[in-house]
Amino acid sequence: MPNPFRKKPTRAKAEGEIAVLPRKGRPKKSTAKRKPKKGPKSLDEVVATALDDLKAEHVHVLDVRHLTTVTDTMVVASGRSDRHVRAIANAVVEQVKKAGYRPLGVEGARSGEWVLVDLADLVVHVMLPRVREFYNLEKLWDMPAREEAEQGG
Repeated sequence: MPNPFRKKPTRAKAEGEIAVLPRKGRPKKSTAKRKPKKGPKSLDEVVATALDDLKAEHVHVLDVRHLTTVTDTMVVASGRSDRHVRAIANAVVEQVKKAGYRPLGVEGARSGEWVLVDLADLVVHVMLPRVREFYNLEKLWDMPAREEAEQGG
């Protein structure tokens, strides 16, 4: 019968690995690869990743700082169905929370035709294509700063 207390031979470390040997009172761990530390992601990056992960369609980013003081950026995206729209909005909320940001509110999640996620400096609109076409937010909010200044606004 083999001795269970006999130390097992350690294998040679591969490049980029740290050997973690068992110590008294500490559970055995296998070797772990080092992961480079990444800095915190910006809110824009977190939202873009969430939209990309859930295959949001026709993502359009609008800079609206010159038009309103409510928010700096609006993101308009489409989903293929009401379930897809809700899933995209939920993914945005989850990823934002994981990254340490706090959403101010979510509107329209029950119907799933148009879900708005308010992240203060960034507002995300996820819509069904027919709703997006009807409201046409891109045309409403996509006014360059010089046109707004010429109109006296």
